[in-house]
Amino acid sequence: MNSAYHRRVAFPIELGNSTSKQLHDTSPALIVPVGSTEQHGPHLPLDTDTRIATAVAHALIERLDACDTGPWQVAPAVGYGASGEHEGFPGTVSIGTTALTDLLVEFGRSACRWASRLVFVNGHGGNVAALRSATALLRSEGRDAAWCSCVSRNADAHAGHTETSVLLHLAPAVVRMPDSVPGNSAPLAELMPALRAGGVVAVSPIGVLGDPTTATAQEGSRILAEMVDACATRVTRWRPDGGGMLT
Repeated sequence: MNSAYHRRVAFPIELGNSTSKQLHDTSPALIVPVGSTEQHGPHLPLDTDTRIATAVAHALIERLDACDTGPWQVAPAVGYGASGEHEGFPGTVSIGTTALTDLLVEFGRSACRWASRLVFVNGHGGNVAALRSATALLRSEGRDAAWCSCVSRNADAHAGHTETSVLLHLAPAVVRMPDSVPGNSAPLAELMPALRAGGVVAVSPIGVLGDPTTATAQEGSRILAEMVDACATRVTRWRPDGGGMLT
């Protein structure tokens, strides 16, 4: 027996900073941020969704640890998603729903060999179909997997007030506010036929659905807290629906 594996060590919050020794004889629950690499207008970085999902995941860990529901860990983010609607803009890299579904299934099958529970924290709406399919399959195979999204009330659709505010709070240095301009603010339901046919570029040549010019870091702090509160409530309650979404 290797005694180095059995000496007590501090339990890390981040999976990527862990060693096998630190995880030996433990069965932590795992939070996996799922984002995208896609255009977010002329003023936000391509990894906006991934940054937000990762921030929510880390704040969620603190909340869950305070409730003594742990141990929990945050995995390195899945930074590519199903973003085909944004492929009219340079920089977007979409792996599509089928590939994302396969990735999440194989991730879950592997991680659940040692993790007691798995929750995907989603930052991009285009990932929802893959999350539902993958998590439903993982659950049907007996794995305790689920997912929830980073949501807030009265949010605009893409790269507008909501996401710009959160990024101004999280990473103001990466937000190019002088380049921000209002985009198409029509209700998403009204835009969906044209969006499905021609992607985001068909309804907004600048790639923005909303108005980023009204964004503030103070608003971003409030919105992020709302996202964390919603996820914390759902994870603590742990009531996955038929597609694995926490309700």
